[in-house]
Amino acid sequence: MTLTVERDGPVTTLIRSRVEARNAMDPASAEALTDALVAFDHDDTQSVAVLFGAGGAFCAGFDLKYAATLRDRDNSMTELGFPLSDSSPIPRGPMGPTRLQLSKPVIAAIAGPAVAGGMELALWCDLCVMEKSAYMGVYCRRWGVPLIDGGTVRLPRIVGRGRALDIILTGRKVPAEECERIGLCERIVPDGESRAAAEALAREIARFPQGCMRADRRSVWLQEGLSEMEGLRSEWACSSGMVAREGAAGAARFAAGKGRHGDFGEI
Repeated sequence: MTLTVERDGPVTTLIRSRVEARNAMDPASAEALTDALVAFDHDDTQSVAVLFGAGGAFCAGFDLKYAATLRDRDNSMTELGFPLSDSSPIPRGPMGPTRLQLSKPVIAAIAGPAVAGGMELALWCDLCVMEKSAYMGVYCRRWGVPLIDGGTVRLPRIVGRGRALDIILTGRKVPAEECERIGLCERIVPDGESRAAAEALAREIARFPQGCMRADRRSVWLQEGLSEMEGLRSEWACSSGMVAREGAAGAARFAAGKGRHGDFGEI
């Protein structure tokens, strides 16, 4: 079994374990991870997911040893997740969930390498918690393997075109400290603590009224590429209904004395 799913209250932790391959992805693993994340999104008892790689590696990308066995097989491209033709619908990504649009947040807990497709998997997540010695990078640059799990789309949106091209064209190592500085991760923690820190962050997010949180999250994702006015219309469509559904109840709790002076402890 390369994937273990653990639940602690409203938090789902997905633990990938192909330790011998530094958690590189193969089609079976990609399918299992996709199915597990879809199940999480459909589970009304679950609010936030954490994605973690066992054995000190988040993900070393797609398994190139496996990919090398496909050179002479007729179905190799579809097995990797490529479309049959230019007119085919966009397929599942070779890394698994990188083309899913979930309704709930996913946090990457990164130890060691998150490189090539592993970096693309991390970029797909909402937030990244990296250990001090962890790193990203387009390591597949060496082998002529392109970014096809969203790397050329998400990376420039996060760090800007110039920085994205520097990382993509050179394939260089991007240490955790630089990742935090340019926005590729949100938090750095000591080595060995990424999973615990990500789960603590997930529990913090799960405490809040979920409809409002998910509406705001959806608005952030949808506004990408819109004009300011289009973005404002999208925000209104996503979130205005939450004022009556959750906002009024929250205002009543505040009026009753909860959460005064920025207190997040008792809400």
